Formats: sequence, C-alpha cells, structure tokens
Amino acid sequence: MDLDFAIKCIPLFWAAGKLTVTLAFFGIILSLVIGFICAVLQYYRIPFLKQLAGIYIELARNTPLMVQLFFLFFGLPRLGILIPGKTCAIIGLAFLGGAYMAEAFRGGFSAVGKTQLEAGLSLGLSRLQLLRYVIFPQALAVSLPVISASTIFLMKETSVFSIVALPDLMYLAKDLLKEGHSIESNLMLVISYLVIILPVSLFFAYLERRARFAGFGS
Repeated sequence: MDLDFAIKCIPLFWAAGKLTVTLAFFGIILSLVIGFICAVLQYYRIPFLKQLAGIYIELARNTPLMVQLFFLFFGLPRLGILIPGKTCAIIGLAFLGGAYMAEAFRGGFSAVGKTQLEAGLSLGLSRLQLLRYVIFPQALAVSLPVISASTIFLMKETSVFSIVALPDLMYLAKDLLKEGHSIESNLMLVISYLVIILPVSLFFAYLERRARFAGFGS
C-alpha cells in the first residue's frame, strides 16, 4: 500500500469526482422532471399519453444504462447524430432515472385519499390547483423514501460513464489499475463514492424525518 501515491492522486480524484457529481446532478434533476410528468399523465389517465408514458417506463427500466449509453454514443453517430459524451451521460441517466422516479411519484399520488380530492373540488379548486396544493405535497412526502433510494442508485450508476470516454472516477481508477496501483486506486475509488453518496443519503434521511414530523407520509 503506497500512501504517498494515494495522497498524490487526491487532486485527480477531486477533478474526476466533480465531473461525476455534475453529470449526476443534471441527470437526476431531469429524471425527477421526467418522472413527475409521466406520473401525472398516468394519474390523470390522459389518453394516448398515458400509454406512451407506460411504454417509456417499461423500456427504460428493462434496459441497462450501459446499453442506453452505447446506443447514444456509438449507435446514433451511424445515423449522423453526434452527441458529446457528457450530454450522452446526462441523457442516459435521465432516461433511466425518469422511469424510477415516475414509479415513485405514482405511488405517492395513489396514496392521497379520495376524500381529500373531493374536499378540494368542493372548495372550487381547479385540477391544477388540486395537484399543486393537495396532491403534490402529500405525494412527495410519501415518495421520499423511494426517491432517495432511486437517487442513490442513479449516483452509483454513474460508474459506467467511463464507456463514453469521460474522465470520471471509474475512468481514472481504471487508468491507475493499468499502472499497477490496484490497492490505492480501489481505496480512493471507494472513498470518493462514499464522500459523494453519504451526504446525499443523510440529506434524504433528514427530509424524511421532517416529512414525518410535519404529519405527511404517515
């Protein structure tokens, strides 16, 4: 174990970690947006769009992220569509994550009682107001544990970004492995992902406690 070498590699892992976090951030934000839209389409049973959302969810959940990235980065150029590696990573993560977030939101929507919906309608709320003020706050609280698990899952899935030639954490670790520093690279890789994912896990645990304290999700 060469600790001096591991210490010298900290700036490299810092740069690779920033790239990983940046790509994960935009991919997860987009996945939340996609998931919410799909859940709303299914919840309100909008013709055609509901079926389209269902097809997307099944397609995204049943294909690995690696396959999706291969299609985006290596398949589309054969059709004359060139997408940069970073954009491919964000699109791929959002495409996969949107399906999981849609299921999370759908579960939250279904947990809202019909009596509350009827009460909102009786007060003269529109469907949009009902969604914003009654359904969404409660659905979000109920969905938080699944959203948390899905977010952490997606952050771990960033480990396959290296296949589109991005200098992320896994790409850097593979380079160091080729130089014969297997123990040091694996240790730094584990520490890097722990530093990135643990605060996210603690943050969601805090949000879940706040939601329970506020009386949602019980």
